[in-house]
Amino acid sequence: MTTVAAPRVPARLGRFVLRMFRPQIYASYGVLWVLTLEGSAVALTGTPWRPSGATWVRAVSVVLALLFLRMLDEQKDLAHDRVHHPDRPLVTGAITAAELRGAMAVITVAVTALNAARSATAALLLLAALGYGLFLAVLERLSPAVRDRQLLNLAVTYPVQVLLGVYVYGSLVAAGTIHADWRGAVLLALCACVFLHFEFARKTSWEAPPGARLYSTDLGPRRSAAVTAGLAAGAVCCQVPLFASGGPLGLLPCLAAALPAWGTRRFLAAGSGGWPMAAATGFVVVTYLALTVRAVLLP
Repeated sequence: MTTVAAPRVPARLGRFVLRMFRPQIYASYGVLWVLTLEGSAVALTGTPWRPSGATWVRAVSVVLALLFLRMLDEQKDLAHDRVHHPDRPLVTGAITAAELRGAMAVITVAVTALNAARSATAALLLLAALGYGLFLAVLERLSPAVRDRQLLNLAVTYPVQVLLGVYVYGSLVAAGTIHADWRGAVLLALCACVFLHFEFARKTSWEAPPGARLYSTDLGPRRSAAVTAGLAAGAVCCQVPLFASGGPLGLLPCLAAALPAWGTRRFLAAGSGGWPMAAATGFVVVTYLALTVRAVLLP
């Protein structure tokens, strides 16, 4: 029985990835995030930036880390999904928890080997992010408040994204590509605001469907919209001290703020439905693409 089932595991994992991780979205986001963070960090030193082999190691590592965390989330949310999302792969048996854990172990070995070959510091920073994710799985199982209260859950879980950003920035420092200074913290804050704008947008709605975990349920639609818009404004505010020395051209990525401004106006005017996700997604893509292009053209 085992010899027959074993060859099916890669196919089952592949179907899980295509459905629950959607590489065209998550992998694209991970790569673009790394290019933006690395490119901007290097460009701020006045050095021309071009992607290198180390860049792609960081990008692959972040994408695999995001997949690791997605597999972990699938297991953490199993009880909730049995009630509200009975078609999820882990609920239906299309994948098993053991198979996901096995894949997570392979990912851990792969990213450790990729990074240790270049820098022990980079490997340790990445393992810290994965380790924090595992800690969260235990914490959510032990604490119903952390598991069920959306804002508390965000406050506790979001640092794993910060740790991935610290991995990218810290690996650049460890490699001697840049020297750490205050601009690193502002750059990480910029990326946090961009991501959290999208995170709040996708969980802000005038109505709450059964089983939905929305920030607007706790805050109310208008206050949740205000936070969503404020995070986009925060991203723009972070860009000013970083890139104002480059003149008007250096601040062109700030024009992406037109998208969340439009999204806010449309959400509030509609009085029903959810946040316009095209605007939120566009803000992430346009901001990161513009910052990456800026890093290449305007060091």
